[in-house]
Amino acid sequence: MEGCCGGVKKNSMFIYLISVIAALAGLLFGYDTGVISGAILFVKEYFHLSSVGVEMVVSVVLLGAVAGAATSGAVADGIGRRKTIIITAILFSVGALGSSVSDSVGVLVACRLLIGLAIGVASYTAPLYLSEVAPPHLRGGLVSLNQLMITIGIFASYMVDYALSGNNEWRWMFGLGVIPAVILVLGMIFLPETPRWLISKRKKEAALKILARVNPGRDVTVDLSEIETTLSQKEGSWKEVFQPWLRPALIVGIMLAFFQQVTGINTVIYYAPTIFQFAGFESAKVSILATAGIGLVNVLMTVVAVWLLDRLGRKPLLYIGLVGMAASLGFLGYAFQSAALSGAVKWITVASLVVYIASFAISLGPIFWLIIAEIYPLHVRGRAMSMATVANWLFNMLVAATFLTLIEKLGKAGTFWFFGIMSVICIAFSWRYVPETKGRTLEEIEAHLKKNTGMRGFGSL
Repeated sequence: MEGCCGGVKKNSMFIYLISVIAALAGLLFGYDTGVISGAILFVKEYFHLSSVGVEMVVSVVLLGAVAGAATSGAVADGIGRRKTIIITAILFSVGALGSSVSDSVGVLVACRLLIGLAIGVASYTAPLYLSEVAPPHLRGGLVSLNQLMITIGIFASYMVDYALSGNNEWRWMFGLGVIPAVILVLGMIFLPETPRWLISKRKKEAALKILARVNPGRDVTVDLSEIETTLSQKEGSWKEVFQPWLRPALIVGIMLAFFQQVTGINTVIYYAPTIFQFAGFESAKVSILATAGIGLVNVLMTVVAVWLLDRLGRKPLLYIGLVGMAASLGFLGYAFQSAALSGAVKWITVASLVVYIASFAISLGPIFWLIIAEIYPLHVRGRAMSMATVANWLFNMLVAATFLTLIEKLGKAGTFWFFGIMSVICIAFSWRYVPETKGRTLEEIEAHLKKNTGMRGFGSL
């Protein structure tokens, strides 16, 4: 019995080791997304960039992410999840190193585009790898580890920006992303491929060995049979994705992707130090330190969200978070607009952004990704989720590429009020059309979707 327990413990450690190494892709996603927020303050001065130039350097990553997200499924199915993550880590390494030695805007933009490609692939492949290699009783927690690592990566990038801001070391800000990327390459070399992919390539013996190692004491032939049954189901065509009975779910996924971005989240992720400078924090170092505080709140509230999602449900958390987002954005706009508050704008900005990021982290942040994983039938889930994911990156790019232009056209107050209005509209959309999936099996959700073909009917779940 002692040997058996020791074996189970040893294999549990193996699972956690696999998960931590694979989740480094999420950390890189977060780091290379967030590092630009501090670095851009110095890049702007170094290359004498206009507002349009700043928007290009920031948003080109998202253009790459769109391409990466659109092609990642085919690549991961073709060469395997493990090799795809290794290639992604190499792209992260080359992009980070290239960004750090850039001697022109063109080179920097090209390297950031490469990083964007890696981010797009990582956003799909890392959680896929984790979901396919984790045993059933640990799958939820280990897959959510990827989302947590993204927020940790963003926070880490803010702290690096702060530590290096005193000497304007923007090259090191970019370059330090090489370290976790190299660790990910080396770690993934020694990790196994997922059993599901191996079985899809008719490598049953190799798959059985991995299943036995990650599921000690379990009859893995049952798991093997279940995977084979799932793989035998014919994948739906693009035509099936657009069937009338599926359209409500498709619209909900794309609209949640839209609202996740047009409520302003990535203006905070990419431009928080710039926003703090708008508010009167003249020092780049102090602005970046305030941004690091926002990043820490994002990490902590993501942990809270993981704990609350299956307790309160999706829609109650959406309502709570969206109300907090709308209120904080409204007050932030008022602070920039009111001359009477000019002396307090700094601290109102800090408080408003803290409330905003906390509200987002428990609502639209995790719930968009969770909902699109739940509402699509199995035979079209891959295609439908890829559409929602690509839409998310496209809307992300649109917002990032127009934020400074919006500031110039609408003013600071008008821009934040616009994001606040979008939050209010999202509340109405969620109340009317987004289903409550808490406690429902995927089969129950699919049955409801087939029975209630209208948008309002789908939202009544």
